[in-house]
Amino acid sequence: MVDNMVDNMVDGVPLFLAYSALICTLLSGVVSLFAVRRHPGFLHFGSFLFLFLAGVTDVIAGGWALLTDLTVTDRLALGLPWLEWHLRLDPLTGFFMVLLGTLVTATSLYGPSYTREYTQGDAPQPLPPLGVFTATFILGMQMLLLADDALVFMIFWELMSASGYFLVAYQHQHAANRHAAFLYLLLAHVGALVILLAFGVLAAFGDGLTFDQMRAAQLSPLWAMLAFAFAFLGFGTKAGMVPLHVWLPDAHPVAPSHISALMSGAMLKMGIYGIVRVSFDLIGEVHWEWGVVMLIVGTASALLGVLYALMQHDLKRLLAYHSIENIGIILMGLGMSMIFLGSGHPLLGTLALVAALYHTLNHAAFKGLLFLGAGAVLYRTHERDLERMGGLIHRMPVTAFMFLVGSVAISALPPFNGFVSEWLTFQAALQAPALDNGVLRILLPVAAAMLALTGALAAACFVKAFGIAFLGRPRTHHVAHAHEVPLGMLLGMGLLATLCLVLGVLPTPAIEAMAPITRLLVHTALPTAAAQGWLWLTPVSPQGASYSAPFVLLALVVVYGLGYLFLKRGAAPARRCYPWDCGFGQLNHRMEYTSTSFTQLIRHVFGAVWKVDEGVETTTAGGGPIPRVTGIHHHLHVQDWSWLKVYLPIGHLVLEAAKRVGFIQSGSIHTYLRYSFGTLVFLLWIVSL
Repeated sequence: MVDNMVDNMVDGVPLFLAYSALICTLLSGVVSLFAVRRHPGFLHFGSFLFLFLAGVTDVIAGGWALLTDLTVTDRLALGLPWLEWHLRLDPLTGFFMVLLGTLVTATSLYGPSYTREYTQGDAPQPLPPLGVFTATFILGMQMLLLADDALVFMIFWELMSASGYFLVAYQHQHAANRHAAFLYLLLAHVGALVILLAFGVLAAFGDGLTFDQMRAAQLSPLWAMLAFAFAFLGFGTKAGMVPLHVWLPDAHPVAPSHISALMSGAMLKMGIYGIVRVSFDLIGEVHWEWGVVMLIVGTASALLGVLYALMQHDLKRLLAYHSIENIGIILMGLGMSMIFLGSGHPLLGTLALVAALYHTLNHAAFKGLLFLGAGAVLYRTHERDLERMGGLIHRMPVTAFMFLVGSVAISALPPFNGFVSEWLTFQAALQAPALDNGVLRILLPVAAAMLALTGALAAACFVKAFGIAFLGRPRTHHVAHAHEVPLGMLLGMGLLATLCLVLGVLPTPAIEAMAPITRLLVHTALPTAAAQGWLWLTPVSPQGASYSAPFVLLALVVVYGLGYLFLKRGAAPARRCYPWDCGFGQLNHRMEYTSTSFTQLIRHVFGAVWKVDEGVETTTAGGGPIPRVTGIHHHLHVQDWSWLKVYLPIGHLVLEAAKRVGFIQSGSIHTYLRYSFGTLVFLLWIVSL
């Protein structure tokens, strides 16, 4: 009996830690609120200190539940007397809590120095609202992960969405920020309504709102398909999949950069969490047809996301489109998992699920790092436009190195983490011959080919982003006089950069730690992942394919080290000259590649993907047969067909409908009373039927 009591106390520790993280997050918001009165600097720092404690505690609580394969539940007597709040901490929740806590920890180190910039300049912004809504934004994500019933889930899903609106609109004096915030909130609420329909189907057949009741529901294939479709559309809207992505490239660039890191790294993953929780856990039995839909949408999102990103010269907008690309890669893994599971191949389905979840974690790390890096550039140069940057590697060398780490990781190059998860996705796609359906055997290799193209385009995009921003010569005064950011900002970026390397060099222990998730969702794990020891990752079998990240890192260090020593010893005395001058002397910034010119060839090859308005305007002076050219201006405007062909027509229809029903608003109280009386009679008639 004593042993059971001790075990129960030990099992309750992770949930206690999760509650402690919630309290720390709330205290962060409270401290931010009071920072408006006394000691604003001290209390502002204190709010980020509580966020740091919340992030670390989330990592410990989530890691404990994940590594010990622990599931613990609780009930809180909040809300209505007959509707208690049901909470649950299991390995899947623990995984996403580790992801969220890591990003919160990094942004809490980064935030104190970065946010003080908002108190300066011609239009200073108050910091207390930023701190309060940051805390409620994080609190919403923490609680929806712990939710074990639809009521709690939707309450905190809406809290997360509403807080995100105020964070996007933080600098509300700019019209672009207000527009982005409105679009974000509109699609967030549309997505929430569709999620409610999914929960409604499950609750109707499960006779209750708790997730345990939904798991026990007996769904016909039709109703199961409807529940999946509603969940996929609703959560996919929040995740930013194509064509429901239009809010994302507007919202992420205008939010404060540490919030952009949280939105891209964590908030989008709440959409992935919802898809996984509903499809693999609550519905339970997945069908391969669902996987085909998800694979096609994921492939389109990945390819279109990277193509849209290539055309951007706003650095944060470029990163936002890459979030769409990486969400597409995650959906590709989830789709292949459903195809294999629905076709009777549980081990291959587990492999694809692991690839998707590992890329979810990897994307949180390198995309959070890249947004923090973009924020560091904005902090020192007040520029987001790549066309106005250049030469920052000489002025911000540590930031440049951190951004380079993130660029290599997102480009899926070894030894960093992005390579491992994309390699696992390829390994899953290469198992297509195991399927009996000929169409599926063709579909998976085609998707793999599109993923390979996506990876190549992503590498090209980050050659452009890093090369234009950090190499060459500075193009503006602010850039020319930039210098390194404060230590706290470097620590936040350094934490995520280190994680990118660790997850890339030690993937086998990380994937072994994810076994409780797959056992929870699909009742199996990868038995061969560590078949050759922790140095080798073997996704299917040792005879198939293996990858040793530590050996790759060692080989890179040896090759580059020996090459450096060889060149240093055998090289003639260095002769300094201007690079690429071709004997003409020093170049200036007008002779460099621009972001627009770098992608000119890609723009012509994939021209049908966008609506491109490009041209050259020439101004002349003087008369005569040959006028004198006084100026040449090149203009380029690239638009998303999704916005033009889907959302603008819907907007026009809504406005036309509003105009047509405008006659109802006559301004007469007697008319309004007649409307009310008629509505009451109609409702009484409906109820009496």
